Formats: sequence, structure tokens, C-alpha cells
Amino acid sequence: MNLDPNFNPYVPRPIDRSTEVPLTPDVDLSVLDEAKIFAAPDDPAHWPAWRERLTAWRTEARARIGYDGSHYDEIPTDCFSVCLAWLWDETLYDHERGVFTVERFIAEAERDFGGFGGVVLWHAYPVIGLDDRNQFDYYRQVPELPDVVRQFQEHGIRVYVDYNPWDTGTRRELAADAEQIPAADVIPDAEVVADAEAVAELAGQLGVDGVFLDTLKEGAGELRKTLDAVRPGLALEGESRVPLARIADHGMSWAQWFADSTVPGVLRAKWFERRHMLHHTRRWNRSHLDELHSAWLNGAGILVWESVFGVWVGWNDRDRAVLRAMRRVQASHAEWLRSEDWVPLADHPGGDIPVYASRWTHQNLSLWTIVNRGTAYDGPWLVADAPSGHRFVDLVTGSELTVTELPDGRVSVGGALPAGGIAAVTVVTTSDESVVVATTSDGSAVATSDPATPQRYEPATGDPSFPAREAVRTSVPVAPRTDVPDGMVAVDGGRRDLVVRHRVRETGLYGEAPYVDEWKPLPPRLHGTGTRHRSVSLGRFAIDTHEVTNAQFAAFLTTTGYQPVRPERFTAGQGPADAPVTHVELADARAYATWAGLRLPTEDEWQVAAEAGLIQRRDPLVWNLTESEHSDGRTRFVILKGGMAYRAEGSDWYFDGGPQPPEVSVKLLLLGAGMTRSASIGFRCAADLTEPGPDRPETAADLPGEGAA
Repeated sequence: MNLDPNFNPYVPRPIDRSTEVPLTPDVDLSVLDEAKIFAAPDDPAHWPAWRERLTAWRTEARARIGYDGSHYDEIPTDCFSVCLAWLWDETLYDHERGVFTVERFIAEAERDFGGFGGVVLWHAYPVIGLDDRNQFDYYRQVPELPDVVRQFQEHGIRVYVDYNPWDTGTRRELAADAEQIPAADVIPDAEVVADAEAVAELAGQLGVDGVFLDTLKEGAGELRKTLDAVRPGLALEGESRVPLARIADHGMSWAQWFADSTVPGVLRAKWFERRHMLHHTRRWNRSHLDELHSAWLNGAGILVWESVFGVWVGWNDRDRAVLRAMRRVQASHAEWLRSEDWVPLADHPGGDIPVYASRWTHQNLSLWTIVNRGTAYDGPWLVADAPSGHRFVDLVTGSELTVTELPDGRVSVGGALPAGGIAAVTVVTTSDESVVVATTSDGSAVATSDPATPQRYEPATGDPSFPAREAVRTSVPVAPRTDVPDGMVAVDGGRRDLVVRHRVRETGLYGEAPYVDEWKPLPPRLHGTGTRHRSVSLGRFAIDTHEVTNAQFAAFLTTTGYQPVRPERFTAGQGPADAPVTHVELADARAYATWAGLRLPTEDEWQVAAEAGLIQRRDPLVWNLTESEHSDGRTRFVILKGGMAYRAEGSDWYFDGGPQPPEVSVKLLLLGAGMTRSASIGFRCAADLTEPGPDRPETAADLPGEGAA
């Protein structure tokens, strides 16, 4: 736990900073083995020596560990752009119809980002811990998931699942040959083997292309062995820096919390194995230009994560345009970007020009990936040899570049490059019309080699401002009653000042990002208590003194014949008559309330009534749904109140459990395919005892909170 009072979450930690490369010949270069990024010298005069030392380290380190790169002969690592997507994202799943919408997801990804090479279907956190379902159940219980995987793959998009090694407090998997003994007595080694078997079995059943390792740098030992037994070529991608010894069997890794040097440096894993694919990501940042630049110069990838555990952290127009441009070149020049012939900080024109290039050579043809780390610039980008009868073209804009002959026989090549812009320079013959030198009437460039299907070139520019969006609460229905219904109690209306407490985690509460532009929030901030002050106006209302029972819900089913859109896990009304009805999702509870001429209480009404001692709890204790559904267009969630009897132990990542006081609120992300239904969730009803006024439904204004404790 980080208790350092001087800790600043807005700056990189020492472990995340780039590593200086010793330039003296007699220094032990093994000090570079665990670097994230090799820092580049500020002085261009030192760059040749720096490259020599990097080459020497690579040669020595490969020999020292007996490196064998044969794994890369069977595993595809050209997945330059990966999206971490909530399985129940509203672009991927239609909650009203209860169906997956893969085609819509792909179309929007193509429009916004130029498409994705892969997608990680994030599934359990932050819902896991709501009951004893383990992480694998959150995949297994989605019947059409294998078809979803297949649809992505038919569009050339690889699919990855997520493994959470910290999930040890829910229902345990046992190894195939392990005795079925109580979870508390299962030895750790058996649990590790069981998890590895479960991951491999799941990968085989779903037909996915690999596994992302949540909170792990590596998945060595049994996990790699069991995956290889299922199907050779399944990728493993660890979170953050992959150990040097694991580059051999981990084809991909996250470049998460990697801080570059002022002059762009080199990613260690990429330099060590050119075919290794890293994915840069900074989950809370509102600008992604730094990781885009680093990825572009390193021939690496990007992980797009717009909805971080239910919090909107969308990409701005400029960053999307840069990534779209990168995607076009990565698609056409993937072999260049994993070439052994890679020269970082190549062919710089000299001086303090903040324009940097990597040169990649494949089949004797060169490609320069270029970034402008400064303001808008117009001048030389690089100095290179100039083959006769050739011209230099930027593959991002499709335009021919300015070439100036130099006294030594070389040429300087350049032109205008916007602030933060990128370019991809190649050399083509004067007769090659596959890249254009002209523009159309609308100002965009087109390729002339095939007029029927012209290739468009889009400038990598756009609005850098954050595309904020609000999590909007669904309007509260009105259920007017002139009397207090049986089993209910009246609560006076008026203005109330409420204190609401919640565990921050990474989900926030009402859709706000809890860690804007922070580098890496650590405990106690990461799982601290958030406090919000809410000033609300309530009409006079009635609320059930107890939760709706199984017997009451069964009567509703008998009378109406109600059938949910998705019937999975719908066992409501089948338990003990006086126990709270469970295994209901929001639509089920609303259907019951409508039938009864009632509605669900809002989270504010629930809290006011509970703090006044007017409501009671049935046994077993279950979270109560409220009429507080929100959506930001990507994630749906609802506020729960009251706590539950169940509590998953062993990790701070689990959903809140145990009894909770009235002021505690919990944000529950809504799943599809009936997956929200749980033994830990029930509901009670409410009614309006006065006619709605002009401000109904209730208004609530969030006042400045106290932040994370």
C-alpha cells in the first residue's frame, strides 16, 4: 500500500521512467534487462553510440538467456490496434432486444479508429463478487459467445479473453484430478493448475485467439503449457512489462505506464524481438499523443480503451485521426514494422528540430515513420540518399514531399507537418501512380492506380479537446396513489441534503472519471472511500417496508404470464415464500412494479427512508435495485442500496459485499443475456403520494464532494 504523503499520481513513478543506456564500452549491459523503454540521449551526436550499445545489449542478452524465437513462427503478432471492450457495451449488445450487434460495433470502430485488429472481451470486473460465480462463469453462461467470437474473426479481427488471477474468493475451479474438497482446503498449487485448465478449456470452447493477463506480467508454467495443448499459436499478453525470459513465449504485452524520454526512446521488448507486439495504453489520459508517437516510432501497437470499467474516457478527434492514419500504413507495411533492419532516430536533419524518424528496411525498400513532437513545422524531416528517378511521398496524406539536394549528394526531405502530426515516408519511382500528387475537389487525396476504387488519404489532424459525455439517468416513472398501499410507509417530501458514500475503485459512481489524467492511481486512493453531497427535492412518496417476496412475485407471474426477453437465470419466485425475490434484473422488477401500479424507489428515496428507520430487511440480506438506471451511450448501470449477506473475500477488486449502511451506494454495471440476475439482488416498490409537480421526476444536483479518502 502506498502511504507516501509525497506521492504524486500525475507523474510517472521511478519504475515507469525510461532507462538510461550506458554509452561507455566496459559497462555491464545486463542493467538494461528489465527496462520498459530505453531513454534516448538529448544530443544527436550521441545517437550512433547509443544505437551501437543497444545492438550490443541485444546480441549479448539473447546469447546469455539462450533465446529461441521459434514461438513467433506460429503466433500472429500483426495485431497493431486492440480494443478493450466491455462485453455488454451498447455498441456491441442491444439491451432492449437482447442480441449482440457485432456488425454495428465493427462499423463504428472502422469509422472512428480505422478498425481494430483485435478485441479483448472484458467480462467480469467490476461485477464479479456479486455472488459466488467465478470469472469463467461470466463467459460460460453467455450461450451465443462462440458465435460472437466467430463473427469478429470473419471480419479479420482477432478475439482475446481476459484472465483474472486474483479471483480466488468466488467459486473455485479444481484441477481435473483434484479431489472435490471444500474451497477453504484447496491447496494453492491445485488452484493454479485448475485455473490454467479452465482458461485453456474456455479458449478452446470459444475459439479465441489468445488470453490477456489482468494484473500479470506473464503467464508462465502451466498456463502456457495448457494453452499450447489446446491449439498452438494462442497468444498470451501480460499487463505491463514482460520479463526478458518470457518474451520467447509471450508474443504480445501491454506498454502500460511506460514513460518515454524527451527524445523518443526505444521499447525494450520490441528491440529485443522485432516481432513482439506491444500495445501502448494510458487508461485515464484524455490525450494519447505521447503513446501514439512512441508506438509509431517503435513499430508497436495501441490499446484503445474508451470505457474504463464503466467510466467514459473517450478518445478525441485528433488522436482518432492519428490512429486511423497509423492503421492504414500498418495494414500495407506490416512487414517493414517488424523488420530486423530497424534504425531508431534515423537520418535526422540536425539542430533542435523536434521531428524524429525510425527507418525500417524490408526487401531493400525503406519506410520512415515520423513524428513531430513540437509545434506546427515546415521544413526538412530527414536527410537520406536519393535514388535517381524516384520521389519521396508521405503515405499519410498521399502528397509528394519537398526534396532539396545537398552538397554531399544526399537530399533533405520534408514539408509541412502539423503539431503532433505523423508521417510515413516511402520512395517511389516517378512512373508509379499508386500514390498521388494531387487532390480531389473536396480537398482529399486519392490514389490514381485504380480509379474505380480510389484510396483516400486523410490528414492526421482534428480537435484535441476531450469528447465529454454525460451518464444520463432514465426518467423516473410516476405511480400516483391517493392512499398509502398495504405494506408501505409514507415519507414526507421536501428538500434533503444527503451524504452518499461509495468505494471509488475504478468505476466512479455516476459516470464521472475518478482519476482524470492520473498516471497510475495506487492504494489507498485506488480503493478509497468517495463522499458526495447531494441536494435533492423529493415529492411525498410511499415505500415498501420490506422487499418483494417470492410469493408476491410468483402471483405476478401466474396472473400475467410474464416472460423476459432473455430467460437465462430467471428463477424468480421459486424460493421460500417469505424470502426476498431474487434472480431478477431491472426489467423484471419494473414489470412487477407496473403490474402492481407502483414503481421502484430512486436511490435518494431509498436512502431517506432507510435513514429515517422506516424500512426493514428480509432474510437473506440482498442488494435492492433502485429506479436509478444511467447510460452514457456505451455503458448502462444502476445504483444499488442496502448491502448483501454474501461477501467475496481475498481481493479489493471484488464487488462490495456484506451489510451496508443507508448512505452507501454501489454502481452495478448492467450485463446482458440475463447475467445481471443474481441471488444477491432483490427489490422493493414505491409510489407517489402527491401529484407530480413541474420538477418531477425528482431533481438532484451533485455538490462538490470530498474526493477519495
